[in-house]
Amino acid sequence: MKFTLLIAIALTLVSSAGWTQAVNDYPTNARAEYVFTCMATNGENRDLLDRCSCAIDQIASVLPYDDYVSAETVLRMRQTTGERASMFKGMPQMTETVAKLRRAEAEAEILCF
Repeated sequence: MKFTLLIAIALTLVSSAGWTQAVNDYPTNARAEYVFTCMATNGENRDLLDRCSCAIDQIASVLPYDDYVSAETVLRMRQTTGERASMFKGMPQMTETVAKLRRAEAEAEILCF
């Protein structure tokens, strides 16, 4: 009975780890870029390395990578000028895309900083 329970727990953990990996699909370079930017903004020390790493891990756990890329693209395009930039500034869909990232970042800040 105990052996069966242990196997069931082990299978649950293995299947959960596989699911987490599928959801948590941020490439290493995207994580590294986030950490470098975070550290450059907040200070460059060991404590911030850990906090910034925690933050991107938290963001990745609640926001799919495609949504993260979309939000980052909108934010970058909003910094440009001209007709193309106005599309990214005025459309409700673009605003919602950025809002999702901002909510994930706020949650990460609460948990990691």
